[in-house]
Parts: sequence; C-alpha cells; structure tokens
Amino acid sequence: MQLNWIDWVVLCATLLAIVVYGTWQTKGSKNVQDYLKGGNTSKWWTIGLSVMATQASAITFLSTPGQAFNDGMGFVQFYFGLPIAMVVICMVFIPLYHRLNVYTAYEFLENRFDLKTRTLTAILFLIQRGLAAGITIFAPAIILSVVLGWNLLTLNIIIGLLVIIYTVSGGTRAVNVTQKHQMVVIFIGMLIAFFLIVDKLPQDISFSKALSIAGASGKMEVLNFSFDLNNRYTFWSGIIGGTFLMLSYFGTDQSQVQRYLSGKSVKEMQLGLIFNGLLKVPMQFFILLVGVMVFVFYQFNEAPVNFNPTATEVVLNSEYSEAYKLLQKKQNIIFNEKQAYINSFVNSENDVVSKEISRANKTNDSIKKEARILIEKAAKNKNIKVESNDKDYVFIHFILNNLPRGLIGLLLAVILSAAMSSTASELNALGSTTTIDLYKRNTVEKTEEHMVKASKWFTFAWGIIAIGVACVAKLAENLIQLVNIIGSIFYGNVLGIFLLAFFFKFVKGQAVFIAALITQFIVIALFFLNEYQLINLPYLWLNFVGCAIVILIACLLQLNSKNDTITT
Repeated sequence: MQLNWIDWVVLCATLLAIVVYGTWQTKGSKNVQDYLKGGNTSKWWTIGLSVMATQASAITFLSTPGQAFNDGMGFVQFYFGLPIAMVVICMVFIPLYHRLNVYTAYEFLENRFDLKTRTLTAILFLIQRGLAAGITIFAPAIILSVVLGWNLLTLNIIIGLLVIIYTVSGGTRAVNVTQKHQMVVIFIGMLIAFFLIVDKLPQDISFSKALSIAGASGKMEVLNFSFDLNNRYTFWSGIIGGTFLMLSYFGTDQSQVQRYLSGKSVKEMQLGLIFNGLLKVPMQFFILLVGVMVFVFYQFNEAPVNFNPTATEVVLNSEYSEAYKLLQKKQNIIFNEKQAYINSFVNSENDVVSKEISRANKTNDSIKKEARILIEKAAKNKNIKVESNDKDYVFIHFILNNLPRGLIGLLLAVILSAAMSSTASELNALGSTTTIDLYKRNTVEKTEEHMVKASKWFTFAWGIIAIGVACVAKLAENLIQLVNIIGSIFYGNVLGIFLLAFFFKFVKGQAVFIAALITQFIVIALFFLNEYQLINLPYLWLNFVGCAIVILIACLLQLNSKNDTITT
C-alpha cells in the first residue's frame, strides 16, 4: 500500500520531533552519574511513563490486538501478577538499591556474593536482553515491510539508527525524556483508533451491543480458573508465573531498573512503580479491547481468509491457488450466514442464536486453519519462509484499510514510537551493564570522561548488534509471546539469585554461582522438552520453576559444603 503524503508528513514529523527533542534536551552529559542515572532528577510520573514505555514495545500494539482478535480477552491474565510484583519491589528492591547507590542491579550481587556471580548474572541479562532488543526492532519492521511493501533491511536499519542517535547522545535522561512524549503519542493514537473502530460499526450497533456480540463469540472471557496446563493463560499462571516474571523483569532487569534508579528519591521511585502497577493492567485490558472491537468490526465487514498479504500472494501464485480461493468463498458464505444470526442476537440476545454464532465462528476458525496449511505447503514447495499465522497482521491491516488519511500516519508513528522507546531502554541498559559490570569492574580505574565515552561506545555497539539480530530474526507464532518466552528462559534463574541474596543469608557465592549455571541448563532443557511436546510446561511457569530450582540447588550445595563459609 502507498501512503498518502499527509501520512508521510505526520509519520516523519512525529518521529523526528521525538529524536531531535530527546537529543537537544539531554546533550552534554559529562559524568557517569548524569549519563547512566540521568543525574537522579526524574519525577515519579516520568519514571512511571518510562517504565511503561520500556515494556510497551511495538509488539504490544501490533500483536496484542491480534491476540484478542483470535483468542479474546484472556491474555490480560498474564499481567495479574504485576501489581503484586510492584509492591514487593517498592518494599524490598528499591530501598536496597538506593542505599547502596548502585548504577546497575548486578553491583549488589558482588557485595552480597562475589565478582563471578555478579558477572554471570550480568551476562545472562546481556544475552536475553540483546536478543529482545533485536526483536523489538524486527517486529514492526517485518510487518510494516510486508504490509507497505517497504524493504525489511532498510526498515531495520532506520529504526535502529534513530534510536541509537538519541540514546548514545543523551544516555538515561534522553531515554526517559523521549519515552514520556512517546507514551503521550501512543495513548492518543490508541484512543483515536478505539473510537474510530466503534464509530465504524453499523449505526444500530452501540458499544454495549458490540460487547454482547463479542461475548457471544467467546471473546469476553477474561478469567479462567482452570488448573489445566494445556491452557497457557489462566488466573493461576498469571498470579504465580506472572508475579515471578514481573518481579524478575522490574526488579532485576537493568532495562527497567535503570528507569527508576534515575529518580530523585526513594519516594519518587516507589510512586513511579506504583503508578505503573495501577495503570498497566487497565492499559493492557484496553489494548485487548481494541482487538476485540476489530473482531466485531469484521463481523459486519468481509475479511481476508489470511491477513498477511505476503502469505496470500505466495499461495495464490502456487498450485494451491484454486483451493485457497475456495476457502475464501467458504468464509464469505459463513460471513453472510452469520449476519442473520447476529442481527437476531442483537434484537433478542437469545442463547440459541448465541450458540449458532459460536458454531459459525468455529467453522470460520477451521477454514482459517486450512488456509494456513495451504500457505505452509505453498511456501515449502517454493522453498521460502512465510508466516502463515496472521495474528500480528490483523490490527495493521485494519489501520491501513479503514482509517482516514493522516490518522494512518499517526498510528504508524505510534507503532514506531513504541519500537523506539522499548529499544532505547534496552540499548541504554545493555551499554550501562557492559560498562559498569564488565568493563569498569575488570579494568584499571578510569576517569569519568573515559567511562562516559566507553558507555556511549558500548551502547552504539549494542545498537549495531540489535540491528544485526533484527536482520536475521524469524517470526514466532506470536511476537508478544516470543519476547516473553525469551525472558522466561532467563528471568526465573536471575530472580532466584536475587532472592537468595535478599533472604538466604547463609548461602555464599560459590554455591549460588554453581546453582545458577546448573539451573540455566535445566530451564533451557525444560523449554525444549516442552517445545517438542515431551513434557507439558507452559513458558510462564519457567519463571517460577527456574527461581525455585536455583534456590533449592544453592541451599543444598551450601548445606552439603564442608565449609559453611565458602568463598572464592
């Protein structure tokens, strides 16, 4: 699709304004305190918005509506553990970090254990966050390149370089300043999109009726109290697995820790995190609701059998073309049949009609599944890789085909702003951790000016690495799941190390170091066993399992040690 000139103006002006403003406002950081901790000048609302922007990458605004479109509101349960984690971090983590005056979370581990435990934990962070930084660039780039016909490699480089410019230039303060404005753009854009979706529904379909239609289609089931491990998102996985994931992410991941370490005081840091804890779940609920409203919109407007235009093009230019066209015709027939059911349901909300709507949706789902199989066969015969699962393309398809000119540019700016904000935090944290935990700790003491320059060069290097990862990355079933899977493989182990440091005073460094190495191998093995369906352990539970294993092994090693004061 070719963008209108108005969309180009809105898109470019928004992105350039953010980059220029962030660079101009934060130029001239001459010492490590200013560059890595923003001079400790951030207010609570800046911290809260910056923390939210770090987590709310472009993946959130591309993938989450598609998740709701396909599976409904249940994904919001993933975030149920977040408020609990915020309270624990405010009570335990923040006062300790502030008292020790650390630049990174991992400095604390050397004080409590030893240098090698600190170094290992920092390296685990660098591995998982380096991969995630590449994915936060790749996610919007791959989708925008497919939908708009832009060159993927060029998009990866543009997004990466825009972030590198102001992140390297201004450090932590630049990231915080720009993220505050990026979140304003994001909120405005998503609110406009929501009201436009509702406005585009038929005149006799009010918002409450739209919710009823979504409910009849099984999209409004928010809570699932099942203990079935085959169900990835339940109340229990959110409360237990989600709490451990959020504790590790917000309490030990430097990309988040660095956001609130820039606060003026402990109170400002705590208020910033509480603000995030109160607003994050409603925000995710709202973004999912946007996806549900897109689903309702397509109950009254015909949709493609697959939203990924590249996948459609591949199968239509193959021997499966006629079979694919037949599936599109079948979907259109189901669509026309469903119109009568929906009209009847709107007038009466009859349970019998509701079941007919549910049956039609299941038939439609099976048609889409058959379409994905044809796409995969066509791609295999052509020896090319195409994403057959179209969840991540639903929302962008709606934006490009149904919103007025100018607003398309704004929504694209929202997606790219989210990508830039999240990537900036990650690069900032990667550069800081490399500088403080690896370079500075293992070299002769350098001047303040030298350390600032080193941090800038490390940030730049990680930016180039992230662009490289983006250029070779591959789509998973769902982008937002991919990021959380990567985090879950490492976060449980890292959180366990910190909990050992906080609450298990008898455990020493050698036991923790060995336990962490063993645990990481076990968690990676469990992940692959689950992937190959040899066990049933959804990825969210890896956060709890990894945490429990490292604590258990470390305690056993310490208790079995001949010398209760193991040192290195």
